[in-house]
Amino acid sequence: MEVGLHALGIGTGAERTVVDAVAAAAERAGFATLWVGEHPEVADANDPDVPVADWLDPFVTLSFAAAATNTIELATGVLALPERNPAVVARQAASLHKLSGGRLSLGVGASGARTDYAELDAPFERRGAWLTEYVAALRRRWNAGVGAGFARLHSGPYPSDRSIPVVLGCSNEGALRLVAEWGDGWYGHGLRDVEDAAVCSSTLRRLCREAGRDRGDLRLAVSLRDPQPGDLRRLADAGIDQLVLAATPPADPIAAESWVSELARRWLSAAT
Repeated sequence: MEVGLHALGIGTGAERTVVDAVAAAAERAGFATLWVGEHPEVADANDPDVPVADWLDPFVTLSFAAAATNTIELATGVLALPERNPAVVARQAASLHKLSGGRLSLGVGASGARTDYAELDAPFERRGAWLTEYVAALRRRWNAGVGAGFARLHSGPYPSDRSIPVVLGCSNEGALRLVAEWGDGWYGHGLRDVEDAAVCSSTLRRLCREAGRDRGDLRLAVSLRDPQPGDLRRLADAGIDQLVLAATPPADPIAAESWVSELARRWLSAAT
């Protein structure tokens, strides 16, 4: 059972020294993956009820994390793909994949907040269809330099194996059906408990059968609202490959290194 860490790109985890410290310490400790998320329209400074947060761009954050490490996997968790230009995302992801030595998985999703799409003048009702179309465009771009609705693009880079794993976020059945149809993996972020994760895993197994796919070809990762070390074995029994710890590091980089070590002591020993 793998353990990942979702701690960078926001709050104290958005400071350069903390990014370096947490990334390097996580690799030394044996964490499997560094996850970085986003929410393009998270805050309204004029509305006191909406929390203000400084979210770094996931590609930029992961680029710094990649520079501080050599082997730990990197993943966006998740990128709001329908709110971005797929041609730009394809090149950003391929560039990070190349510079990190092939360590990137591209986690994508479609935000359920209507305000995100209103601010970006994007159609909320078509977010699922756009997500599917955009992922197809990314894969064509990586494979042959052709994107849906775009002219042939001659500038690289292209992934060495002509693909980057695409992991889909969200946990409703509609999103899980997309995972079964075209995903390389699934990231269930902020699930209530192990039972929720088990239900999603079982649903994916059924949907994969309906889609004619082998559920074993997918990599499944989840984060829980209140995880406990004892959850690891139960998650593994439910078919989950990785538990992602979502937590906030200390603001001091030295303290952040110790914080990662303590997380590793508590969680990685339980995962073996």
